[in-house]
Amino acid sequence: MAFDLKELRNFQNASRLVVKVGSTTISYPNGKLDIGHMEQLVRELADLQNSGKEVVLVTSGAQGAGIGKLGLSCKPRTIPEKQALAAIGQGLLMHMYEKLFSEYGIMVAQVLLTREDIMDRKRFLNARNAINALLQMGALPIINENDTIAVEEIRFGDNDTLSALVASLIDAELLLMLSDIDGLYTGNPSVDREASLIPLVTDIDREVEHLAGGSGSSLGTGGMVTKIQAARVAMNSGCPMVIAHGREHKVIKRILQGEQLGTLFLPRETRLHSKKRWIAFGAGMQGKIFIDEGAKKALTEKGKSLLPSGITGVEGSFGIGNMVGVFFNDEEVGRGMVNYPSGDIEKIKGRKTKDIDKVLGYKDFDEVIHRDNFVLNI
Repeated sequence: MAFDLKELRNFQNASRLVVKVGSTTISYPNGKLDIGHMEQLVRELADLQNSGKEVVLVTSGAQGAGIGKLGLSCKPRTIPEKQALAAIGQGLLMHMYEKLFSEYGIMVAQVLLTREDIMDRKRFLNARNAINALLQMGALPIINENDTIAVEEIRFGDNDTLSALVASLIDAELLLMLSDIDGLYTGNPSVDREASLIPLVTDIDREVEHLAGGSGSSLGTGGMVTKIQAARVAMNSGCPMVIAHGREHKVIKRILQGEQLGTLFLPRETRLHSKKRWIAFGAGMQGKIFIDEGAKKALTEKGKSLLPSGITGVEGSFGIGNMVGVFFNDEEVGRGMVNYPSGDIEKIKGRKTKDIDKVLGYKDFDEVIHRDNFVLNI
């Protein structure tokens, strides 16, 4: 299928944007904040907001700012040290943003999130409502992971995924991911002279995943792997995503005007409903349910609910309302929210729906997972 890149790159009418900046975009190699470049970034974002667009900034850099503040020569390795640096650097980072945005009359608000805030449905909705309220008030939310307590995120540099989840959370119309690389390449451009920039990605298949390399600089914790993961979330949420070099002159304005900078990840035509987006990407998997071939066919081909008769096994300990992965052999078929705890599912697996009350002494639902609470593996 032929695509008109010029038409696909027309983002001037996007009214709600999420912009993610990496550590290398706003910091020097020694970790200290690059105030001059931060000011250029802030000027662009302030101009966007003044034009009537709603802007959310997802920023890295707290640990780097902490390194610079303490004058350390390298990034520490232990989790407690990284958490301490994030605590020191977050205040410095936010203070600088607030000072720079205030020069343009823009009010900012700090929002710190962890994976747990996204995994819990109630906290997920509270976060969405809070960010929407801030935007309605004319504030510019500045979002970062709560690195002081989020151990897993510190290890894997999940601000990339966080930015995509935020874009999905608030129904953004564009996600701009500003990094220290021009986009996705056919190879590693630092060692492969033949590597070329890929301007458009329409599907994240094994080839695209293979092109993603490891972590980037010594200051950042992410790499192309996490950006591809973020793209998967954005594309399935109906949000186009562009990876571009954050130090390109007026990079945001040029992308919005249609210039072909970086790599565009095109969203799917069929957009997941908000609740199913949360099931697919926001909620963590707390256990596994194994099913037979008949149940797999009912889920994947007929859009049916999962009944106990098709269940062959249960792994892990989970409760009512928890998210589980549904597997046929070693293949993950999808994820869904269970109506029964793991112990009870173990008792009724392979049984007919009419036998649930007889086995458990109660029957709240016919289905173990209702089709409205299930998402096929994407």
